[in-house]
Amino acid sequence: MDAVLVSTLVSFWVIFVAELGDKSQLMALTFATRYRVWPVLIGITVATAVVHLASVALGAGLGAALPTGWINLAAALAFVAFGLWTLRGDVLTDEEKAKAQRQVKSVVIAVGTAFFLAELGDKTMLATITLATDHGWFGTWIGSTLGMVAADALAIIIGRWLGRSLPERAIRIGASVLFFAFAVWLGIDAIAELTA
Repeated sequence: MDAVLVSTLVSFWVIFVAELGDKSQLMALTFATRYRVWPVLIGITVATAVVHLASVALGAGLGAALPTGWINLAAALAFVAFGLWTLRGDVLTDEEKAKAQRQVKSVVIAVGTAFFLAELGDKTMLATITLATDHGWFGTWIGSTLGMVAADALAIIIGRWLGRSLPERAIRIGASVLFFAFAVWLGIDAIAELTA
C-alpha cells in the first residue's frame, strides 16, 4: 500500500479515537447549538488544518512542542468571555436573525479562532506531532485533519438535534457551563505547564 495512504489511514483513526470525548468535540457540540452547521464545520476544518499542519512540521522537522502554558491561559480567558457572553444572551429582531444566518464569515472566524486556541497543545496536536515523526507529513496531516473533523461532525449532528429538542434558555445555560468548564480545564493545564 502507498505510504501516503497508510499514514493517512493510521492518522485518521488515531486522531478520530483521540478526539472522542475531547474538549474540542464538546466545543463543536456547543457551537452547533447556536449556529448553522456549515459555518461551524468550516471553522473547525480550517483551524484543524492549520494546527495539524504546524504539528506535522514540528513532528517531521523540529520534533519540539510549542510552549502551551501561555496559549492555554489565553484560551482559558477567551472561554470565560465566551461563557459570559453566552449566559447574557442576545435578543434579536427578525431582521437581525435573518442577517445573523447570512453572516457565515464571522461565525467561521469565531469558531476557527476558538478551535485554533483550544487545539494548540491539545492531545490531538501532540498525537499528530508523534505520528509525523514516524509517518510522512502529508498523509499524517490529511488523516489527522479528517479524523478530527469527522469526530467533531458527530458532535455537530448531536448538537443540532439538541438545538431542536431543548428550550433556548436551557441551551444558553448549558453552553455557558461548557464554556466555563473549558476555561477551567485550560486554566488548570496552563498552571500545570507554567509551574512545571
